[in-house]
Amino acid sequence: MFRLGLLVCFYHDLELLDATVAQVLLHQMIKCSHLRGFQAGVQKLKAELLDIATENQTLNETLGSLSDAVVGLTYSQLESLSSEAVHRAISTLNQVLGWAKSQVIILSAKYLAHEKMVDAGDTASGVVEIQGAFFKEVSLFDLRRQPGFNSTVLKDKELGRSQALFLYELLLKTTRRPEELLSAGQLVKGVTCSHIDAMSTDFFLAHFQDFQNNFALLSPYQVNCLAWKYWEVSRLSMPPFLLAALPARYLASVPASQCVPFLISLGKSWLDSLVLDSYKKTSVLRKVQQCLDNSIADEYTVDIMGNLLCHLPAAIIDRGISPRAWATALHGLRDCPDLNPEQKAAVRLKLLGQYGLPQHWTAETTKDLGPFLVLFSGDELSSIATKFPEILLQAASKMARTLPPKEFLWAVFESVRNSSDKIPSSDSMPGCHGVAAPSSDDIFKLAEANACWALEDLRCMEEDTFIRTVELLGAVQGFSQPQLMTLKEKAIQVWDMPSYWREHHIASLGRIALALNESELEQLNLSSIDTVAFLTQQIEWSPRQAESILQGFLDDSGYNIQDLKSFHLVGLGATLCAINITEIPLIKISEFRVVVARIGTLLCSTHVLAEFKRKAEVVFGDPTEWTSSVLQELGTIAAGLTKAELRMLDKDLMPYFQPSAIKCLPDEIFKELSAEQIASLGPENAAAVTHAQRWRLSPLQLQSLQQALDGAKTHSWQDAPASAGPTRTSSSRSPAGAPLSWGLWLGCPLLVLMAKLLW
Repeated sequence: MFRLGLLVCFYHDLELLDATVAQVLLHQMIKCSHLRGFQAGVQKLKAELLDIATENQTLNETLGSLSDAVVGLTYSQLESLSSEAVHRAISTLNQVLGWAKSQVIILSAKYLAHEKMVDAGDTASGVVEIQGAFFKEVSLFDLRRQPGFNSTVLKDKELGRSQALFLYELLLKTTRRPEELLSAGQLVKGVTCSHIDAMSTDFFLAHFQDFQNNFALLSPYQVNCLAWKYWEVSRLSMPPFLLAALPARYLASVPASQCVPFLISLGKSWLDSLVLDSYKKTSVLRKVQQCLDNSIADEYTVDIMGNLLCHLPAAIIDRGISPRAWATALHGLRDCPDLNPEQKAAVRLKLLGQYGLPQHWTAETTKDLGPFLVLFSGDELSSIATKFPEILLQAASKMARTLPPKEFLWAVFESVRNSSDKIPSSDSMPGCHGVAAPSSDDIFKLAEANACWALEDLRCMEEDTFIRTVELLGAVQGFSQPQLMTLKEKAIQVWDMPSYWREHHIASLGRIALALNESELEQLNLSSIDTVAFLTQQIEWSPRQAESILQGFLDDSGYNIQDLKSFHLVGLGATLCAINITEIPLIKISEFRVVVARIGTLLCSTHVLAEFKRKAEVVFGDPTEWTSSVLQELGTIAAGLTKAELRMLDKDLMPYFQPSAIKCLPDEIFKELSAEQIASLGPENAAAVTHAQRWRLSPLQLQSLQQALDGAKTHSWQDAPASAGPTRTSSSRSPAGAPLSWGLWLGCPLLVLMAKLLW
C-alpha cells in the first residue's frame, strides 16, 4: 500500500477492506490533491473509504483519525457530531485544508457549544485552541461574550478585521503593557486612528517597527493615520514611503539627497495597495521619475526600485533603461502582475529590438522569455507554436492564475492540435462524421486554452472523454455561453436528464452548471445543502436561476425558512439574495447572528439588504449604538441603512464600512452623507465610490471625496486624551489639515522663502 504512490488515488478493490486498512488508505490519499482533473473521482473514493473506516464505530469515535478525508463529510454527518468529539479532534481539524465555508461554520458552532458546557472560570480557555480559518468563523456576537482574552492567546490566530477591532479595544482597557498588543500578530488590524493619535511620541517611535513588521495586514486607512502621526511627531526621521500615504503635495518635502531612501522604502511595498487614487498615484510616480531623472543607469538602480519597476512609464521602459541595466530590469518585470497596455507594448518593442522576430528565436531564448510570450500577436507566436510547442505549453501552465490574452490561447491551442493525433469522432453521433473531436490528452494539456474549441468539436466529444475531463472543462473561465450550453447538452447525453444526476455529477460540472435553465435546475435533487453548496460556488447565476436553486432546496429538503441553520444560510451563498423579503424576519436570530459576516459578503438588492439590516439591529442594537467592529462585521448589510440612520452615524465610523458596502449604497442615499462624513471615508472607501454615486454629489461633497482619496487629515487630535501624546496646538494647523508651513508653501514665493528660513 505504501509503495502505490499516486496510484492509491485510483484504488478500486474495496470489497475486502476493513476499517483499519481504509483509515491507512485515507492517510495515503492526502497526496491526491496534487492530481489535476480527477478530484471528483478522488472525493468519491474518499467518501466510500470513509464509510468503511467508520464501520462498527461512530463518527464521533473516528473523527480524529480520518486524515484530510474529513472535508468529505456531508453537512448532515457534521451536524450529527457531538460537541465533545469536535473538541477532542480540534488539533487534527485545524491542520486540514480545503474546508468549505459551511463546514467551518458547523464545526465552529460545535466547538463553541462545548465551551458553553464548561465549568465557571476561564471560559476562553477552549477558544484558545481554535486556529486558522476556524477562529475567523467565531462570530462577533459570540466573541463579545467570551471573557479572558489576552495578547498571548491571540498571537498565532488568524483574525478577521471586525474581530481585531473589537479585541484590540477590549484588551487596551485591561492591559498594563499596551506594547504587547502591537506585537500580538494580527491584532494590529484592530488599531484605529484614535489609538494611534493617543500614543505618546516616545511610545509611537519606539514601537513603529511593530507596524512596519505587519505592514501587509494594515489597511490603507491605517497607513494614512500612521503617516500623519509620524509627520506630526518626527517628520525628519519619517520613513519616506509613508509620504505616499499623505496628500500629493507633501511629496515636495523629499529633497534630492533623500531620493534613494524614498525609492528603496517605496519599492518594498506594493504601490497599488498603498495609493488607491489614480491622480495621486500619478503624482507619486512623477516624484519617482524626478528622483530617477527619467532614466535607469545600472543594475544598482533597478535593485533600489524594487516593486516600483512595475510602474515605470512606457517611455522610460522604451528609452530610459540603459543596456547595462536592461537584463536586470527584464528579470524584475516578469514578476509584475499587471502591466498596462502601453508598458506591454514598450517591453515587446524592446524585446524585438534585442532578440529579433520570434521566428528566429532559439529554444533557449524562447524559454527565457516565457513570461513575456503573452505580449506577442498570434502571427508572431505561430512560429513558436510550430517549433517549440512544449515550451509554449510550459509558459501557459505557469499562467494558471491569470486569464491570458485570446491570441496567446489560440497559439497554445494550435500548437497542441498540430502536435496531437487527430482521432475522428464516432460515426454514431449525428453530424460528427470526420470531425476530429477533443481527446482527453488534448484537454489536459490545454487548460484555459480549451476555450478555443469550436462548438462542433465539443458536441462531438466522446462520452468517455467527457467523463474523464468534465472537472477540468468546468474550471475553464473563458468558455462562452454557447460553449457552456453545448457542454451541458453533452452532460445530459452522458448522464441522462438532470433529475437522474447524483451529487458527484453536479460537483464536477463547475461553470457548466451555469447553462442549466430554471426548468432543469428544478429537476435537480437539491435536498442536500452539500449539493447546493457546489452550485453556489459559481457567482454568475441570474436572479431567476438563483430563485430556482433556493426554492428547489426548500422544496426538496422540506425545510421552511424558519428551520434553516447557520450552515444552510452559508451554503445557499448568493442564492440567499433571491429570498422573499417577507421571509427574512422568519430566519432565527440564533442562526443569523452566527453568520452575519458571511451574509455581509453578498451583493444583494437594496430591499434585501435593508431587511437584513433590520435583522442585524436585533443582534447589535440600534445603528446609533454600532461600533467600528460591528460596521466591519456587517459588510454589505450596512448598505441597508436608511437616509436618516446614515446621516446620524459619527464621521469617525465612516472608514469602517467595508468598500463593498459603500458600492452597494443606493445613489440617492449615498448623496445624503454630509461633506464631513464623506471626507472621513478614508482612501479605500473613497476609492470604492461608484461613478453613479459620484454623479449625484454636490461640488462641496466632491471636494470632500477628493480629500479622502488624497489622504487628507480628518481625524482630530482633540479626540484623544491630552496626556497620551505630544503637545497639540490648533494654531499650528491650516484649514486644509496641513501644517501651517505647508499652507504657506502653496502661497507666494516670498512667504515660501520666509517659511523655509523660519523652519
